[in-house]
Amino acid sequence: MSTALAVTSPDHLLAATDRHTPHAHVFSPPDEQPLAEALAQTQALLEQHGYLLTVFPATLPTPFRHRLHTVRSLLESRRIALLPVELPPLACGMLVRQLRQLSLCDFTPGVLGAAARLLTHYLYAGAVLGSVAKLDRVPVAVGSHARSWLPGTQFAVLAAPTPELIRLGTPGSEEGLTGPRFATELTVAPGQLSADWALRSLPARWRVARVHEAPLPRDSAAWWGTAKLTEFVAAIPDVSVLYQLVASVRRDECPGCGLELIGDRCAFCATPLPPAPTASSVPPAPRAPAPRAPSTPPPAPSVAPAAPAAPSAPATSEPVVADPRGIRP
Repeated sequence: MSTALAVTSPDHLLAATDRHTPHAHVFSPPDEQPLAEALAQTQALLEQHGYLLTVFPATLPTPFRHRLHTVRSLLESRRIALLPVELPPLACGMLVRQLRQLSLCDFTPGVLGAAARLLTHYLYAGAVLGSVAKLDRVPVAVGSHARSWLPGTQFAVLAAPTPELIRLGTPGSEEGLTGPRFATELTVAPGQLSADWALRSLPARWRVARVHEAPLPRDSAAWWGTAKLTEFVAAIPDVSVLYQLVASVRRDECPGCGLELIGDRCAFCATPLPPAPTASSVPPAPRAPAPRAPSTPPPAPSVAPAAPAAPSAPATSEPVVADPRGIRP
């Protein structure tokens, strides 16, 4: 069985870099689509593919989120995974494109669903903002809030993988934001703010291989707290590298639904893996009672028995993960 991808906005469908990357289904909001139609579409996807991964932003409106859970509940299917992500809108679309690429590989649905959380650690997502007065996704100092009211002030903000904020054009900002230490390509979505810094200065500092332009998602202004912005994301473009990242993580069997997975929680049934036993949690072996000394000692063996060989440690596959955050090696 294959795995289908679904999103909650067409803005999260970035153009594919090759003709082999499959498309993803777009769910409509509940005020635009009757429940019966949403059920029929989801049932058709399950019959055609077998499993369905639905990726949506954590800021999705509550009625829309309830619609997704209602469809899954009415179909009584554990073959539907609902994956909320904390990424900015453009980075959410990039994550979906990477999952679309990996859906053509030989990963099982459980592994592909759990790979979403792993891949977020390799996305460098940010924006150039004209104001941070209403930014609540990244910590902002009081001084930066005050400078937001100065005409012409611009800020470069990194939301993932680690929040950072600098004021452009000031001493000390020459080094810029912390960039990736692996090969990436940069995607820039210009908005109501000049994209020169994101299109020229940032690629040189981050040493990206190529720069692409994309339309700015409609929910970017709400996510960043201002319409004066240009959004960007640096990501690994090579599907073979993405494949190696996912394949290098140890796999387990979900105790709830039996799917193969990576990490510590199943993306389909949300069952957590039990913690790995530690040396301190293993009870000591019972001690055998000391035998009584025989009246006549037994004869000594002519050849001392060889000590049993120590069992070899099982081979493990170390993940190529800089900051696993829950991904179990």
